[in-house]
Amino acid sequence: MDIKYKKLTEDELGAIVKMRIDQLTEEYISAGKDVPKDVDLESSLIDFYKRNMDAGTYVSWLALDGDKIVGTSGMSFAEKPPYFTCHSGKLGILSSMYTDSNYRRMGIATQLLDRVVKEAKDYGCGTIYITASDMGVKLYEAYGFKHNGNFMQYNF
Repeated sequence: MDIKYKKLTEDELGAIVKMRIDQLTEEYISAGKDVPKDVDLESSLIDFYKRNMDAGTYVSWLALDGDKIVGTSGMSFAEKPPYFTCHSGKLGILSSMYTDSNYRRMGIATQLLDRVVKEAKDYGCGTIYITASDMGVKLYEAYGFKHNGNFMQYNF
């Protein structure tokens, strides 16, 4: 097996949208939640990827086995007023980390994480955030991510 890595382009958006929906479905089911049936994520995801890739505020790396996408990663960039632990105010928001179940435990997620973390560093980010799934926590802890007990969220 010869895994290759490449940046996401518009050519792969259809496959990436499907993988993202599969990922979210898997996470919902493993958390014991019912998957919402009345949400059209496909058009919202395509809009997000196109708009943010064009603006330079989203980058994704893919892992491929031949022509098959077997892993994904994503990094969104945001900015807020600088603070002591992030003097640039630039933040990376890690998302869409997913590896096909037949390709897990082979180092693919770490390779993808390396690439998007480098993208965040090159962008000037001082901090990277992630809301990790239960499955991903070990990967992020091993990589050096720390838990932030102050994280809270408000949904509309």
